[in-house]
Amino acid sequence: MEINAETLIPLISFVLGSAVGAVAVYFIIKRNTVPKDKFDNLNTEKEIESYKLANASENIKKAEEEKKILAKESAALREKITEVSAELSSVKTDSENKKIENLNLKEEIKKLSENINTLNEKISKLQSENTALHEKNKNLNEKLITQKKELEDIGNKFSNEFKVLANNILEEKSRRFTEQNKVNIKTLLEPLDANIKEFKKKVEETYDKESKQRFSLEEKIKELVELNNRISEEAGNLTKALKGSSKVQGDWGEMILENILENSGLEKGREFFVQEFLRDDAGNIIKTPEGKKMQPDVLLKYPDGRTVIIDSKVSLTAYERYNSAEDNNEETDKYLKEHILSVKKHIDELSAKNYDAYTESLDFVMMFVPVEPAYLLAVKHEPDLWQYAYNKKILLISPTNLIAALKLVADLWKRDKQTKNAVEIAERGGQLYDKFVSFVESLEQIGINLNKTQKSYDDALKRLKNGRGNLITQAEKLKQLGVKAQKTLPSAFSDNRDD
Repeated sequence: MEINAETLIPLISFVLGSAVGAVAVYFIIKRNTVPKDKFDNLNTEKEIESYKLANASENIKKAEEEKKILAKESAALREKITEVSAELSSVKTDSENKKIENLNLKEEIKKLSENINTLNEKISKLQSENTALHEKNKNLNEKLITQKKELEDIGNKFSNEFKVLANNILEEKSRRFTEQNKVNIKTLLEPLDANIKEFKKKVEETYDKESKQRFSLEEKIKELVELNNRISEEAGNLTKALKGSSKVQGDWGEMILENILENSGLEKGREFFVQEFLRDDAGNIIKTPEGKKMQPDVLLKYPDGRTVIIDSKVSLTAYERYNSAEDNNEETDKYLKEHILSVKKHIDELSAKNYDAYTESLDFVMMFVPVEPAYLLAVKHEPDLWQYAYNKKILLISPTNLIAALKLVADLWKRDKQTKNAVEIAERGGQLYDKFVSFVESLEQIGINLNKTQKSYDDALKRLKNGRGNLITQAEKLKQLGVKAQKTLPSAFSDNRDD
């Protein structure tokens, strides 16, 4: 309930006036009352009246004094009333302001409530999306874990099979190598033995005919000397080619490696690259801290974008000396150690290049040894050689093992192509289905339009030949009236016209 100043001021004035009057009456009655003991002592009525008069005068004086006091108090109360009125006016103004503020606050509260509802809806939607994303992320993580486990299982299986295969191949190759060496030596010596025997026979025949054919014999000997010199020279060239310089051996090893890659089913320039420089994301050639360009022999690509680096390393010098010193155990042991040290040196040099730090490659580099017997000889007499290389993130691999590994990579590329083809087939199937739906919709629209056309045709036909006074009837009547015409209406129209 609101109390305004106009209502409150008269009310306060009435209350104050009533209070002042009540107080004045109280004091007058009190002072006009005479105690009984005094009254009894008065002898006459005059004395009583005089006493009352004196007492009344005194009371009047006191009443006037009290009136003055009440007047002052009344003035003070009026001032108080004025102050209260001012305060009430201020309160009223504040109340109006508060009302306006309250309305504004209510409007803001309403807007905030709407915003809160909107935010709650967004939060609910985001929570739903977040739940879906969490579920999707969970599924992806589970799939990733499964794929990692499958890859680890495949790697372990491949590693175990590789070791077993390497040991079997090592034993088989060693046996075959020994047998093949014997066959090769026999093959080389038999023609030489036959030539020596033939030469001996010719010498004997020549000696028997020396007296008659001395000049001819001298010519033959000269030819044989020249032939022997030529054979010696060619044998020396062949030996140099086999021993060769490091550059010649390296080129030969790279040629063997590239030949195996080209026959593996992999596509050059897409799935493997020969003598390519390593480059960063900007296409710049990567260099070592010493400023040397990084150029491995082969970059073998996996379908997932990772790279396997293959470097060919040839160790023929000590190996050739080892084969040449088979009858000398001391020299054999010496050259065997040199051969193993040469292989280890290649491992250390390849590990020091640290290829995996410069490209998105696997954690290991393949070191290709193109001479299978040399590889088997080193692994056989140094059982820890393979582990020594593996600890340095190097995989020793011979031509036989490389062919098997490349077949696996080629199979991965084949599966990747099949997967991409399946995805493309699915996409094209979706596009084909969309086109089919569009065609059906267009066909349906054509049917609707044909129905509309048929209806329009029927309506036009009705106007043409149905009803009294139709166009056909009018035209026929004109003809009957003598209009000359060269053509006649079809029977379907002329027979069905209305008269």
